[in-house]
Amino acid sequence: MNTNERLLVTGASGHLGQLVVEALLQVGQTNLIATTRQPEKLTHFASRGVKVRAADFNQPESLVSAFAGATRLLLISTMDVGSRIPQHKTAIAAAQEVGVQHIIYTSAPNPDHSPSLVAPDHAATEQLIRESGLTYTFLRNNLYAENLFYTLPTALKAGVLLGCAGDGKTAYVHRSDCAAAAAGALLQAEKFANVALDISGPIAYTHSELAELVAKVTGKNFVYRDVSPEELQSALVEGGLPDPFAQLFVGFDRAMQQGDLAAVTDAVQQLSGHSPQDITELLRGGLH
Repeated sequence: MNTNERLLVTGASGHLGQLVVEALLQVGQTNLIATTRQPEKLTHFASRGVKVRAADFNQPESLVSAFAGATRLLLISTMDVGSRIPQHKTAIAAAQEVGVQHIIYTSAPNPDHSPSLVAPDHAATEQLIRESGLTYTFLRNNLYAENLFYTLPTALKAGVLLGCAGDGKTAYVHRSDCAAAAAGALLQAEKFANVALDISGPIAYTHSELAELVAKVTGKNFVYRDVSPEELQSALVEGGLPDPFAQLFVGFDRAMQQGDLAAVTDAVQQLSGHSPQDITELLRGGLH
């Protein structure tokens, strides 16, 4: 990487953002900016030489000063599903204004056609970035393996995993592998200019295969039952998930059923230099 490059990570106090900053520090990156709504959460990075700056995507005036000096920017999609497009549009405009040359964006698989509830925001943001004239890399992250723990513990108690994905598959990917890929994209932006990469784990699982794996690692009886989207949403809410989260998970199953999440790629290896992790050890350590 050109030593004159200055890398910026947005949303740096979030789970993914902190992992990306740490990955960059681990490889000796020093010219680094981390932006967040809560700078006090990143004092541990500030003490290691990271420029920590306040930035709120709902306050456009904060972004130009926060992004100043950056040449490559990792735009981590915000958490406000359904409201992200204007937030991301503001961030892209600020990046243009301060002279950012390359944007890396955390997107999702098949955003233009996926039934997932998060897809429209991602599709619109990708289009905004294309129209900006900046070079870009779209990291279309598959479902985080860690998200399994929103539903699996409750399902395991009942002995049944409910879903509406049929025989569709998901190549679950660890958040840390997504972070390593994002760090690699920042460091090697010229190598991955104007491409979209599906970021996946090493194995794609159907829900039936996932249930078999859970049964194996826990020693408990556990099976998959396919239900309608409406039944799944009701069951998730009854199991304790807030309704908006239940709707998200139903959307993920619909995307899975359509085949949007099945691709297994070598993108993590290309970007980070190491192979992605399978979910087996994560399940073994997190389920009892």
